Amino acid sequence: MGIQGGFIPLLLAAASLAVLPACAQQPQQPDWCKSRWGAADEIGAGNLLTAELALAASKLVRTGKTYRLGVETNAKTPAFGPRSWALVINQPGQVGGIGLGHTKTNYNDDIYMGYVGTGTQIDGMGHIGVDNVYYNCNKNSEFVQANGLTKLGIEKVPAIVTRGVVLDMTAYYGKNPVPEGTAYNRKEIDEQAARQGVEIRKGDVVLFYSGWLSLVGKDDKRYIGGEPGVGKEGAEYLASKQVVAVGADTWGVEAIPFEQGVGIFEIHQILIPKNGIYILENVDTAELVKDKAWEFMFVLGASRMTGGVQAIVNPIAIR
Repeated sequence: MGIQGGFIPLLLAAASLAVLPACAQQPQQPDWCKSRWGAADEIGAGNLLTAELALAASKLVRTGKTYRLGVETNAKTPAFGPRSWALVINQPGQVGGIGLGHTKTNYNDDIYMGYVGTGTQIDGMGHIGVDNVYYNCNKNSEFVQANGLTKLGIEKVPAIVTRGVVLDMTAYYGKNPVPEGTAYNRKEIDEQAARQGVEIRKGDVVLFYSGWLSLVGKDDKRYIGGEPGVGKEGAEYLASKQVVAVGADTWGVEAIPFEQGVGIFEIHQILIPKNGIYILENVDTAELVKDKAWEFMFVLGASRMTGGVQAIVNPIAIR
């Protein structure tokens, strides 16, 4: 009786001690991943979009001229490896040119095969993480499924109607295209904005023109081998300005080769998981720059594919 009475409490005490270290080792959520819009938030900087911003953007329209900012996408479109893309057209039930019914109706259907991250695209909140932690502290193992994301899907992206700004970095550097590896940081961003007479405001979509898309079809190897783009300080600066999205006429938005000491796609990490800012890639702003349309009404409705990571888009600028 005395042995049992002393042995059982010892076992319980030992079990408690064994559990305590395990609990203590449970990783806590890093502060950087917590959304200021609450634990349930899935749209990041999309929360900044308001009816007032949309109305203010509409007042920028003076001529009614519209600009398609999306590039054509096809099997030859260069993309970050291993991405590829293909299109198949078929005519169901119409083999040999047979029409349907007495009216001989014909129709074509299309099947897209390949990566959505090709051509002009928007990166959603579920695209980039840091050590398996994504925007708003969502862990990879908890929401990433082979048949779609259960959180942070592209279908959550709100309608983006706000002020857009484009900065002509070819004018700043006096080179077109701007050389690969060139990083736009606070100094370059502020100085070029001042030259153009614009300021970056809360809720803006900020686009950078480098002339890089002009390489497509002419020097695809160089195009996909590097790019000019936003630097680390520049990304942090844009985040401090509380912009909704950052885009460029490049396939990755950030400077590649990466700046010294900057990690692999660290600018993506700063913008998306750490600040909830959307990224727009391969945005064709050449015509805007030609017209010196430095600010405009920006309109984007991403395709709502449930559980998707990215979307091929054709944003519209109106001035």
